[in-house]
Amino acid sequence: MSDQARAVAFDQGGQPAPIGFWEAFAFWLKLGFISFGGPAGQISIMHQELVERRRWISEKRFLHALNYCMVLPGPEAQQLATYIGWLMRRTWGGVIAGGLFVLPSLFILIALSWVYMAFGQVPLVAGLFYGIKPAVAAIVAQAAHRIGSRALKNKVLWGIAAASFVAIFALNLPFPLIVLGAAAVGYVGGRVSPERFKVGGGHGGADNSYGAALIDDHTPTPDHARFRWSGLIGIVLVCGLLWLVPMGLLTTLYGWTHPLTQMGWFFTKAALLTFGGAYAVLPYVYQGAVTHYGWLNPTQMMDGLALGETTPGPLIMVVAFVGFVGGYVKALFGPESLFLAGAVAASLVTWFTFLPSFMFILAGGPLVESTHNELQFTAPLTAITAAVVGVILNLALFFGYHVLWPQGLSGHFDVASAVIALGAAVALFRYKRNVIHVIAACAVVGLVLKLLALA
Repeated sequence: MSDQARAVAFDQGGQPAPIGFWEAFAFWLKLGFISFGGPAGQISIMHQELVERRRWISEKRFLHALNYCMVLPGPEAQQLATYIGWLMRRTWGGVIAGGLFVLPSLFILIALSWVYMAFGQVPLVAGLFYGIKPAVAAIVAQAAHRIGSRALKNKVLWGIAAASFVAIFALNLPFPLIVLGAAAVGYVGGRVSPERFKVGGGHGGADNSYGAALIDDHTPTPDHARFRWSGLIGIVLVCGLLWLVPMGLLTTLYGWTHPLTQMGWFFTKAALLTFGGAYAVLPYVYQGAVTHYGWLNPTQMMDGLALGETTPGPLIMVVAFVGFVGGYVKALFGPESLFLAGAVAASLVTWFTFLPSFMFILAGGPLVESTHNELQFTAPLTAITAAVVGVILNLALFFGYHVLWPQGLSGHFDVASAVIALGAAVALFRYKRNVIHVIAACAVVGLVLKLLALA
């Protein structure tokens, strides 16, 4: 039955037909290739397809799952896909839904990363990136504004954001320490002055109904989704082994200090710190990948973010670019196998980055399904979100500095980049243009300017 036929049947009062394995597989594969627009765009696509059009899940159950994913570290859109796939078709359904959300973007980024490393100095490619970099600075600034306008609802939260900015900008404190400090402030503040840490969620209630759904408001929780201690322990043990075995092999084969081993360890930690989305963890990735390990330089980090913005999948997939460049530059398998080194490193960091997300959903899902009341942000998470605003603002200033003064403050001020960044900011803030459209327009402008300079 076609999607349109199914929609007509629903409109006439028919009940949802069971979803076959391959039908579900085809949808999740398609979603992996069309999930542009960051978390908001990806969640919107899933809502339109799964709630409104296909009616696989009701509005209330969709938002219930989303609110849980929002309080977890990790990419909430990918976790939401995993949750719905798990709820519909058990563990393998979740693994397939979450995996197909990631795999297309991994393969695309590996290909684009190779083009970047092999042909990045070609005028065509260099011109495109010349225009994209100022757009990225404006996009990160918009992210700080967007999250800040939602999260900073009182002076206390504004103070936490300001303190986190000073901590990372002036004191150069590590991102994990800032997160822990904000969580401690929220924990204490939630008990001393709880009204200051009660910020409403951005997803509201489930007031809309689009007709009968396969998983409806009052559909009983499937047997596999009921909480059991044996199930929880089993998932944690399996995920622990899936982490321990490759980490043990890397340590045994290459040693603890080898780049591949350190990538696995570093991105495991990064996966546990992505409260507030990918923009929040990027400063931590920068501190480690650029400053500490030297896997790539600041310019390459900005270019990687640009590629992440223009490909489907979660933005945190920029870690695949970081891994590819690190493996390629370090020539981990010798100068004759640069692509292989980059591809292996990109796949490795993707594995360690997303494994915790699957564990959180498969282990925590049954606890969430034990109640259909909306989950609320706790006071520590509210404080962490406020701190994230200050961290992202620092990231925007960092990118802006490297775009406008590419040789440092002692060098020249890049007027053309400033104009492109200003135009991107106006398009994003004033006219609310789509991120991909802004990046594409800026890339064309950068290419034209480079070609005119060569003429």
